[in-house]
Formats: sequence, structure tokens, C-alpha cells
Amino acid sequence: MAASRRRRRGHADEEHENDERWLLTYADMITLLMALFMVLFSISSVNISKFVSLQHSLQDAFSGRILPGGRALEESGGSTTSPQVAATPPASTPAATNEGAGRKEADAAAKAAAQKEEQDFKALKERVDHYAKEHGLDSKVTTLITKDGLVIRLLTDKLLFASGSATVQPAGRGLLARIGDMLRAESQHAIRVRGYTDTVPIHTAAFPSNWELSAGRAASVVRAFAGAGVAAERMEAAGRAALDPLSTNTTADGRARNRRVEVLLPRVSAQAAASAQAQSQSQTEARPRFAPDFGPESLK
Repeated sequence: MAASRRRRRGHADEEHENDERWLLTYADMITLLMALFMVLFSISSVNISKFVSLQHSLQDAFSGRILPGGRALEESGGSTTSPQVAATPPASTPAATNEGAGRKEADAAAKAAAQKEEQDFKALKERVDHYAKEHGLDSKVTTLITKDGLVIRLLTDKLLFASGSATVQPAGRGLLARIGDMLRAESQHAIRVRGYTDTVPIHTAAFPSNWELSAGRAASVVRAFAGAGVAAERMEAAGRAALDPLSTNTTADGRARNRRVEVLLPRVSAQAAASAQAQSQSQTEARPRFAPDFGPESLK
């Protein structure tokens, strides 16, 4: 009887131990799943460093070397102390590195292009100035390098046009042909020709006002350049009449200085254009203009 009771008690103890063993396996599974989801949750974007870190973490977790349970439970006797994993410093991605390198290369190329353009402008300016001085036209021909580009200013009196006329005089044909040759050789820039007059009104059958006269003179200069071989698609002509005077219109000398044709070679370099825009924003415009600072205030 007593022996029977002992057998039943031992059987009950054995069944009680068997009921509790599944908790160990269940706890290991829950812990591993929690670690897995924590690792996945901590990764917000995929890159090489995070992917490698995840791969190592998963390998260590499922091999039983980090979390309690599995072989770690058999080797250490159920120790719950986990080794500390050193944090991996964030590494710069190849895309960010390539973008930064590309931006530096673009900036360097733009700077080199701006320097090359400035050198070309100076060389062309020297050639025009040398021709004008050699032929005694330095009082009629002026060149300037501005933030907008290279400007060649031609005073028209007793050189290009007679009073009230848009036909190029013989004295000015050689000058326009020579300048046209220089512009043909320099093929990197557009050519914008602007005609200007004084405030004395004109009313003829050919030119009802100074608008038509100034536009006609600009067109005559463009035709002369085309005859010298300059490509037509590079050029444009416009008349500004008496707008943007260089000097006063109350004196004869002032009116003679205002009667002119200006040839602009605008900058094409991105670096130069950005610099020109920054300078333009720092200046106060007195009145609207046909082109930014193409008028006389920036050329005096």
C-alpha cells in the first residue's frame, strides 16, 4: 500500500517535470523572435553597412552564441548574460561620396571655363584696341569687359553713318569688316548689336522716328558682319532710340557720344553667369532696361 503510494507520488512528480520543460523551448523561441523584430525595426533604410551588421547579428542569434538557450544553454548551464556587441559607426554610402565628388568636379570645370572665357575676352579686346589705335580710331572705338560680357562700342558720327542715315559709309566699312573677321574667328559667343540715337527727333519717309533709325543702323552693322563671314544664327539686331544715353543731350558733344552702336558678346560660362547675377542683385537699378546692365551706366 505504502509502496503503491510512493509509485503514484513519483509518477506525479515526473509528470509535473514534463509539463514544465516546454516553457524553456517556448521562452527561447519568444526571445529569438523578439530579437529578430527589434533588429528589423531598428533598420530604417538598407545600405551596405546595415545589411552586413544584420547578417552577422542573425547568424550569431540563430547559432546560439548570443541569446540564452540552444547550445549556449548546454555549454554555460543556462547563463542569461549576453556578450556586448560593439556598435558599428555609420559609413558614408558610395552614392553620397560620388555625388560630392561629382559636384566638386563640376565646380572645378565651371571655374576653369570662366577663366578661359575671361582670357578669350581679354585677347579679343586687345586685338580690337590695337586695330583702332593703329588706324587712329581709338576715340571712336571703345572696348569694355563687364559682368555681362565683352562690349565693343562704336561712335557713328563721321565714321559709320551720316546724319539721319543707316547706310554704312566707306570710312566705316573697313572697320566693320575687320571686327567681323575677329568675331568670326571667335565662334563661342552670340553677338547682340544695339543701335542708339540722341533725342533730336527725326521724321522722314525711311525713318519716321529714332526707333526705326536706331534699329536700321544696328541691322546695317549685322549685315556688314555677315558679309565678313560671321554666322547669321549668332547675331541679333535691335534699336534703343534715345534710351540709355551715355552723356547729356543738351550739348553737341554729348549728343555725338550718345549716337552709337554697341556690340555685346554675352558670357556663356555658368560660373560667370552666377557671379554676374550676384553682382546684379547688389546694385540698385535706376530704371528698367532691355538687357541687364547693357546700357551706359555700367559702361561709362
